[in-house]
Amino acid sequence: MVRFGKFIVKYRVMILVLGILLLIPCGIGYFKTRTNYDILSYLPKDIETMKGQDILSEDFGKAGFSMVMIDGMSDKQVVETKEKMEQVEGVASVVWYDTLADITLPKEILPDKLYDFFNADNGKSTLLVVFFKDTTAADMTLAAIDELREIASDQCFVSGMSAISDDMKIIAESETLMYILIAVTLVSLVLAITMDSALIPVFFMLSVGMAVVYNLGTNFIAGEISFLTKALAAVLQLGVTMDYSIFLYHSYLENKAKHPGDNETAMAEAIGGTIVSVVGSSITTVAGFLAMCFMSYTLGLDIGIVMAKGVIFGVICCVTILPAMILIFDKAITKTRHKELLPNMDGVAKFIVKHSGVFITVFFVLLSPAVYGNFNNKLYYKLDSTLPADLSSIVANTKLAEEYGMNSTHMLLIPTDLSSKDTRMLCEKVEKVDGVEMVLGLDSLIGSKIPTDIIPEKLTELLESENWKLVMVGSKYEVASDAVNAQCEEIKEIISDYSDKAMLIGEAPATKDLIEITNRDFKVVNFLSIGAIFIIIFFVLKSFSLPIILVSVIEFAIFVNMAIPTFMGSKVAFIASIVIGTIQLGATVDYAILMTTRYKLERSLGKEKHEAVTIALSTSIKSVMVSALGFFAATFGVGVYSEIGLISELCILLSRGALISMFTVIFALPSFLMALDKVICATTAGIKPKRFDIRTRQYTNKIETEART
Repeated sequence: MVRFGKFIVKYRVMILVLGILLLIPCGIGYFKTRTNYDILSYLPKDIETMKGQDILSEDFGKAGFSMVMIDGMSDKQVVETKEKMEQVEGVASVVWYDTLADITLPKEILPDKLYDFFNADNGKSTLLVVFFKDTTAADMTLAAIDELREIASDQCFVSGMSAISDDMKIIAESETLMYILIAVTLVSLVLAITMDSALIPVFFMLSVGMAVVYNLGTNFIAGEISFLTKALAAVLQLGVTMDYSIFLYHSYLENKAKHPGDNETAMAEAIGGTIVSVVGSSITTVAGFLAMCFMSYTLGLDIGIVMAKGVIFGVICCVTILPAMILIFDKAITKTRHKELLPNMDGVAKFIVKHSGVFITVFFVLLSPAVYGNFNNKLYYKLDSTLPADLSSIVANTKLAEEYGMNSTHMLLIPTDLSSKDTRMLCEKVEKVDGVEMVLGLDSLIGSKIPTDIIPEKLTELLESENWKLVMVGSKYEVASDAVNAQCEEIKEIISDYSDKAMLIGEAPATKDLIEITNRDFKVVNFLSIGAIFIIIFFVLKSFSLPIILVSVIEFAIFVNMAIPTFMGSKVAFIASIVIGTIQLGATVDYAILMTTRYKLERSLGKEKHEAVTIALSTSIKSVMVSALGFFAATFGVGVYSEIGLISELCILLSRGALISMFTVIFALPSFLMALDKVICATTAGIKPKRFDIRTRQYTNKIETEART
């Protein structure tokens, strides 16, 4: 590895220039990568709700839809507005009263429920159903939402998932740059306090920043990434990979002391030594992210691939770009060096080891409530519930619920070979299901008070294709609620009695699938991440007991982190338990590995357990603190700033998790190393502790002497 270090040192200028030039194609790739704002699109393609969406698109020429409310317009003005909306690119069709019958006919001939469907507030508000040509969060659909809002201005209220996705896009695009600026500022502040140079944090930021650009730019290969991945990738990559830069810099300073005046040799050896430690450290983090790729809900694959790739780019830049920068600007870095501001931690280490029994007791006292809280989280799946209440889409959704009694809309796809009579009976049964406000289908209309001869041809084309009939179902229950899930189950039972091909689709049924799928995914990902990291630690430390201890300590920290919302009475996002469980484990188990590696070394040199644990803790505590505080700084500020509830919540959980892991490793891990020392020595290769001579009441020095020799 030293030979590789010499290569980097020799061609440092060329490497830095090449690194800067690579930013150009990666920057272009970043702007060319599409962002997906539809979390339901990551559901497996082979489930019924996703198959139904494909049928809706292929057979009816429409995929997404929105309920649009217009206030204070006469029927004539509504018709004019509707015609303008139909001309918007991306709009497939617009359904209103005049779609059912000629506008000159009195609305009173409509059944009460249909009249109430299109009118509210004594006729002062009217409802239009806008169908889009493309999916809920497709670029064309989101552009259409913007145009629909402009057409009627303050009189227009656009509800539904497409409107929510459009608002999230607007917020995310305005906030993403601020996420990075906040994270960089706070991490730089932490580094300025904890490092011995005022200038070195700048080069750390530049190196990691280049790695972030490489990572985000290469996402162009996949075509698109989720808005969640895009928002979190830079922040997480900064927090997770900053340690590698610190490792390299400290190694460089140590080697400069060994090779006075020969910076090139010092850096070559620093690179050689850092590669081994950084690669070993990054493996657990990469394993945690890759475990997410095994989720059937492919948002996990999206996040896992991007973040694993980000860690790899972070390692590469750490041993190539950063050394080049440090060597080129070594004089400036040296001039800005100052005394470290962090105090000596030897006294703290001695205190913790001396009172190890107390900290183990605290651990077990907190364990039961932590486990209970972790497994009793209340999850939410409706993302708009955490968005600002004054957002256009949230105002529209609230208006739709309060004035029209609809919180969600389902769609039934019924094969055309089912007779009109059976279809009508099916619709009548669905209409009687608790919470169903309205059922709108061609057969239900024909069977109502509307004469058959006045049903317009355009309505027939809208609600029936060659193979399928489309029926809309309005529900007063909210998406992701227990009530709407039960309603969906009852509707599915009804339609299955008439046809085994009939499907129930829409946001609520898809969200119900999301709940069931992610519940299974959590168990799979949790098992894989723990298993993978357990195996890695086993081979790194060559021990049967240490992997159990280290994983248990970090899992305890995760349980404490996830238990806090339970006892605070707050809900957490469905994806949080998966993301936090893998990222916090993969990213912070390194703290435990660092300390345990030093403990094992000291025990192998013959130190007795008390001395070995004290040395391991005192030499590791600063590194653990700097690493955890860096991770905390990178995520906490974003969590406080972001208006998108999901992003804010995940960042707060990650920042809090970093601190909890830090305290757990500093206080609990040394205590367990003390308590389980005999078990560790018996199950770990390479440890040969001193023997205690009862007669002389001293430890033999033979092993230590041989080890030093």
